[in-house]
Amino acid sequence: MPLPAATLRSLRHHNYRLWAGADLVSVTGTWMQVLGVNWLILSATGSATSVGLSLVLQAAPTLLLGLWGGSLADRLPARPVVLATQVAQAALAALLALAAAGAPGSVAPVYAIVFASGVVNAIGGPALGRFGAEVVPARDLPNTFALGSIINSAGRILGMSLAGALLPLTGTAGLFLVNALSFAAVIVAVLAMRASEMHRLLRSETDRGGVRAGLSYVLRTPWLVVLLALALILGSLGRNYQVTMAAMSSGPLAAGAGGYGLLSTIFAIGTVIGGVIAAGRPRLTVALLLVTALLTGVGQSISGFMPGLAAFAVLMLPIAAGAVIIDTTLATRAQLDSPDHMRGRVIAVQGVVSAGAGAIGGPLLGLLCDIVGPRVTLQVTGVAVVLATVAAGLALARLRGRAPARPALTHAAPLQLPPASEPPGREPDQQRVPVGVASGVASGSAEQAPALT
Repeated sequence: MPLPAATLRSLRHHNYRLWAGADLVSVTGTWMQVLGVNWLILSATGSATSVGLSLVLQAAPTLLLGLWGGSLADRLPARPVVLATQVAQAALAALLALAAAGAPGSVAPVYAIVFASGVVNAIGGPALGRFGAEVVPARDLPNTFALGSIINSAGRILGMSLAGALLPLTGTAGLFLVNALSFAAVIVAVLAMRASEMHRLLRSETDRGGVRAGLSYVLRTPWLVVLLALALILGSLGRNYQVTMAAMSSGPLAAGAGGYGLLSTIFAIGTVIGGVIAAGRPRLTVALLLVTALLTGVGQSISGFMPGLAAFAVLMLPIAAGAVIIDTTLATRAQLDSPDHMRGRVIAVQGVVSAGAGAIGGPLLGLLCDIVGPRVTLQVTGVAVVLATVAAGLALARLRGRAPARPALTHAAPLQLPPASEPPGREPDQQRVPVGVASGVASGSAEQAPALT
């Protein structure tokens, strides 16, 4: 059954078609490398803890350098930064292939390359996100976020499947080499984009684009603080289903590795469904975010009572769909409702929150599963998600009540925000911004919250 035209509306744009195709190739290669790294380390050490260490090394640079990367993204032109980071990642993947082919006696070189890749992600990730926001007009940006979720889910499924088929034939070195080649798709796509159809965002002046200015903006924007705090709680307690699904499969459900694989597949299918739902919606509002978070929290709590694998799997489908809708809506509101010259730093803060949620939630949920069992863990954390969502809704309603009256806005236009302490900088080649892209910061209350409708 074909998808409605509104769901695929971003594909009307030539530049986005190039971007989406390259993204699918790159994400597929990335997940092939993820499986390869995990298998290589596990084979060399026989330790699951060693595999976990590689995940920490990958995420740590984002926590340490992510905000600095956001500051660079707001000051530098995005295209050359994106090209440079893709070349760097391709080179690191090629080095990883060489290390795997040489069968090193130590995994230290693998750890070093994984950490270096995390550094490149931390520095270049915000620029990549900012550039992705320039390939479509602002009114279509929520749709690109949703389609991006579909692409990520499809790339994950495709990457894992291809990796499983190639691993016995090529070894891990072959997987890493394929990933190195996949970055060429992004490089070619970026070079082939039409400059006349780019929707440039305003960049910050050099002396106004620092990390301190970005943190100051976030901290004095209460609605954004509330959304980020909610994202941290939802991400740590309501997103780490790889931990709780594994614990349920090996424990109360007695489903073993096969059951865990089935649940992972169903969860991936749910994320595709969620992406399609989000892409087809004309508006992605805070009200949608809060309602979806409430429903997924309730579903998470109920899942702890499910007696068997089939019933538990049925609940995973809407929970996974809800997770994608929540993440897409959060990204939409946080980015479109912030001024252009802060976009890179807002993306960076989102990345730091996401990395922090993973670093906190994974070990915490694992510990709870060991102490009180996975059923109680799901029940308690589901209730915590519901309470956090209610608290966020009350806080946003209070902020909205303090703000001056204004018409409800859709995702096609950014929210009015308080004036920055200093006006956004404009580079000489960016005095004019295409229609549909925020061109400045309007006056308003310092505690103005996003429209809930």
